[in-house]
This record gives sequence, C-alpha cells and structure tokens, in this order.
Amino acid sequence: MSKDRQASEMKSVQKPKSKEQSHSTKANTQRALQRARKALDIMTDEEDAAITADALADPDNPPADDLFARQPATSLGRPRSNNPKQPVSIRLDADVIKYFKSTGSGWQSRINDALRKAAKLPKAG
Repeated sequence: MSKDRQASEMKSVQKPKSKEQSHSTKANTQRALQRARKALDIMTDEEDAAITADALADPDNPPADDLFARQPATSLGRPRSNNPKQPVSIRLDADVIKYFKSTGSGWQSRINDALRKAAKLPKAG
C-alpha cells in the first residue's frame, strides 16, 4: 500500500462526523421510529397476543420487567465521599507540575497533601 493511500485512509478514519452526517443519522433514526410505530399501529390484538405468548414461553428470553426487578437497588461506581473533592482550575509553575507528575499515579492527591501540609490542615479522613 502506498504512503499516499495510507495517509488518505488515516485521514478518513480520523475525521469527525460532519453536521450533514449527524443530521442524516438523526433523520434515519426518526424514520426507523416512524416505521416501528406504524407497524405497531397495524398489528392486530391477536398478533400482539401471539408474539407476547411466544416471548413469555421462551426461557432464554425473560421479560425485561423481570430482568430489572432482579437487579439490586445499588448504584454503580465509587461510593459517595463524606468529604468530596472540588474541581478547580489553578495555574502552577511547569517545573512543579513536572515534579509531581514524575512521581507517578496519584500526583494530584500528592499536590493536595502538600497544600494541606503548607496550610497546616489536618489530614483528611
């Protein structure tokens, strides 16, 4: 494969969707929803009952209501902190940032610890 062709393919892969493409995707979604609604409108009660009965009879396809009912009522992710951090924007010297980043993962927490120590605040629990 030539370098020009490789460069052309890389550019086409990296291009974000244009407004026209995004609009086209939305339009396609709207048309699909309209077709689905139309299909539901022309479905008879007998057809609906037959489809529902077949779906309920399939052990590999439980109703979605049953799936949601079985899930625990806990939220995903980290538990909420009693003392949550607040995002801020602060300007620091480049060498200070470079130093803390060079110490590895957790460098922002180490900056927080250094600021607590400078302000003579107790360690957060």
